[in-house]
Amino acid sequence: MDFYRTDDLLTEEERLVRSTVARFVDQRFLPSIAEHYEAATFPLEIVPDLAKLGVFGMHLHGYGAAGMSNVMYGLACQELERGDSGLRSFVSVQGSLCMFPIHRYGSEEQKQGWLPRMAAGEVIGCFGLTEPEFGSNPAGMATRARRDGKDWISQLQEREIANTGIKSLKVRFNLLV
Repeated sequence: MDFYRTDDLLTEEERLVRSTVARFVDQRFLPSIAEHYEAATFPLEIVPDLAKLGVFGMHLHGYGAAGMSNVMYGLACQELERGDSGLRSFVSVQGSLCMFPIHRYGSEEQKQGWLPRMAAGEVIGCFGLTEPEFGSNPAGMATRARRDGKDWISQLQEREIANTGIKSLKVRFNLLV
């Protein structure tokens, strides 16, 4: 039911993105989620299908990303979340917490080296912000990084989180001193 008639505010393309992701969730994800829930596993076999849908970094432009709008990204995430919060988290960690920082702050070499493979689902990123004493509180981070010539040296104090068990690339945030 659309009591507020929000569908009227969406473009045809936005509705198409939502319905495509909804169909994927219903046909490819939901039939196996109970089994994965009981086994405490993630269905890695769907990663290539997620990549074909273009949901990894879908709000980024270039480097193999779909270059869709933030509204489309939000609608896709809403449908993924309808399937399972772990599914939405997997996709948003890949695109927003791992691909976006490379896209925004990485060198051209890093962008070309990582982003196309991440958009294709060949490389899965994990995001580390949680620390043992503070949880996910950037203001309370104890981990620091300091410059040593061209390099940054990090004093690591983190607890790994989202996508840790299947990562190929770790994106870690430190306070710079």
